[in-house]
Amino acid sequence: MLPADQLTLIIPPTTKPRVVVVGGGFAGVNLLKNLPGDLFQVVLLSKTNYFGFWPLLYQVATAELEAESIGEPLRQLFEDHADFHFRCVNVSGLDPAAQVVHTPVGDLHYDYLVLATGTATNFFGNQEIEQKSLGLKDIGEAVGLRNHLLQTLEQASLAQDPAERQRLLTFVLAGAGPTGVELAASLAQMRRHTLPQEYPDLDFEQMRIYLVDGLDRVLPPMSDYAGRHAHQYLQELGVSIKLKQLVDSYDGQTVTFKNGETIKAGTLVWAAGVQGATIGGLPPEKIEHSRYLVNGFNMVLGYQNVFAIGDVALMKSPEYPKGHPQVAPPAMQQGTALAANLVRQQRGEPWQPFQYLDKGTLAIVGRGRAVADLPDNVHLGGRLAWFTWLTVHLFYLSGFRNKLLVATNWAYRIFTQQRGSSLIIRPRAPLPSQPAPAELGGAVAG
Repeated sequence: MLPADQLTLIIPPTTKPRVVVVGGGFAGVNLLKNLPGDLFQVVLLSKTNYFGFWPLLYQVATAELEAESIGEPLRQLFEDHADFHFRCVNVSGLDPAAQVVHTPVGDLHYDYLVLATGTATNFFGNQEIEQKSLGLKDIGEAVGLRNHLLQTLEQASLAQDPAERQRLLTFVLAGAGPTGVELAASLAQMRRHTLPQEYPDLDFEQMRIYLVDGLDRVLPPMSDYAGRHAHQYLQELGVSIKLKQLVDSYDGQTVTFKNGETIKAGTLVWAAGVQGATIGGLPPEKIEHSRYLVNGFNMVLGYQNVFAIGDVALMKSPEYPKGHPQVAPPAMQQGTALAANLVRQQRGEPWQPFQYLDKGTLAIVGRGRAVADLPDNVHLGGRLAWFTWLTVHLFYLSGFRNKLLVATNWAYRIFTQQRGSSLIIRPRAPLPSQPAPAELGGAVAG
């Protein structure tokens, strides 16, 4: 691979307005799907070359789905879109005065800039936890967690010291939001159904799963109904729930809580918070709580041609004084709405302010159980919510191939209780002449 100083973006010149989109997540992809090539030249910059369906990351991490079944290459996704250009590159900075974005392989001028960089894990300044814990924010982290999980089980099967074996079989999940709840339930079902068959020499009665949160209930973003039922389902699966507890440190051996309590654990998964993945270049007063302040049209305050959509956008309103929740539905709807407004701009039509339609929130809690908060204060639990979760996630999964793969995997698991891929895949180190991944596809281009 050529070094960065021998590379360039190579975007063809155009007489059409150029829309540069940073980030290929839910917000960016839904924007791009609705921007016609006859009106705009569209350039997508992203640190990864795929669009990932993040709600199913936990299933990749627990070897229930293959990584490729929840991702679709961005080039393939937009191969039929005219005047669309994708570059797998990090955006290192912005210059709104010159209307330029900076990348390691050159600068790019824009007429409209859309920041759809999503979120990054928030470690609240705790560098030890950042270094020692595992995250679950993208496919790379999901595969890393799967490798760690399988390697830990292999080590436990070889451990002579019972105390060390117990430590390896102890998992602490920090954060009782949907990610933590779904991962805890999946691990608990693995403990009950699949792991005893795969590791007959291990006693999985010793496997401990702790779900920890600083608040007073699980699923804080959802209703009390959802929280109560999820709590009950997790307890029935044998998950130990520790509420009003904050993790203070983790040295790779011991999880220490703020109250001084400790747990010997081989794994700490950090799902305790997120922050907007902002990019340097805009004034700090345009950012609040790591999100860009935007008006009702998703314009970054003070700019007419710089927009933020999705998790990185903070649009305050009477209904959402702290901004919209950092989940997929608002991101998707903001992307679609901004695309419609940019088309209106080209046609000389007035813009329409964004209106969020809350279609509800879902969380799965193991096989046959889920919770759902639906419009009009409707709440579901159990098998009906589980079936709703399966249907909704399969519907929104991108690409027919992925839908077929996931549906087949789910059907196989329902009837056999078996997992998918249990391979431990260790990445090859880059060649000496090969630039490190962060040089071209760093952490902020979403």
